[in-house]
Amino acid sequence: MATKNTKKTVGGETFTSLQISTKNADAAEMEKKLHLLYLLQQTDSKIDSIYLLRGELPLEVRDLEDEVAGFKTKQAAIQKEIKDIEAFIAEKKNEMEERRLSIKKYEQQRNNVRNNREFESISKEIEFQQLEVQLAEKRANEGTKKLVEKKEELALLVEETKGREADLENKRKELDNIEKETEKEVEQLQQVSAGYQEQLDERMLAAYNKVRSNVRNKMAVVTVVRGACGGCFNKIPPQREIDIDESRKIVVCEYCGRILVSSRFAEGEASEPEEKTAKKATAKKK
Repeated sequence: MATKNTKKTVGGETFTSLQISTKNADAAEMEKKLHLLYLLQQTDSKIDSIYLLRGELPLEVRDLEDEVAGFKTKQAAIQKEIKDIEAFIAEKKNEMEERRLSIKKYEQQRNNVRNNREFESISKEIEFQQLEVQLAEKRANEGTKKLVEKKEELALLVEETKGREADLENKRKELDNIEKETEKEVEQLQQVSAGYQEQLDERMLAAYNKVRSNVRNKMAVVTVVRGACGGCFNKIPPQREIDIDESRKIVVCEYCGRILVSSRFAEGEASEPEEKTAKKATAKKK
């Protein structure tokens, strides 16, 4: 989850540039800022872990919504085809009826002819109308066959759509339940996070957000673990490890760009600073 900033961030800021610009900063103030960064990271990581509980559910819900929408679009297209086919069949049936009436009319005329020439002419016209009736009947039958196929296709698609809609409803309920269960906790953690952000200057906060957005686990601030970076696990030179432990300046991992803080912060982590920060953020919000 991306941290919601309460300050305007500075584009392009990195911990490396801060490492240079804060070289001569006050030691006590620097340790406080590093501790705040660490607490901010821990709070945001808790929020990230809650969102991780949702897993792929949000994506699955969106995919199912798109799939259901696609099925319904296809249904509408097939329904239009069915209407067009029904109209075509009705047209051919009307054509057959009209030509049969014409045949009856010509047969009556043929009974009253005066010579062979008229008889042959009318007979040919009757024969032509009979062929047209056969052709219209053939096309109507073809249309009827196609109509049956389209109706079967539509029925299968409707059933498949119902199944997908049921899956979508279940996924939505599952996601809603997770969101409801974690809503209050996320809100509280976001208030704590906002409180820490208020105490950090905009350059440091910008660097924090930039690194978080560029690393897969969103860990911009890590402690030293057995002489190695807690983010990329590359070894740290002993002298740099001493600098990290003293917390007098910003030390950045030369391999992954994360800020390195003393393991003392992790060992001494307490809930009291979070509660104070949360109360402060809530009071400002009110």
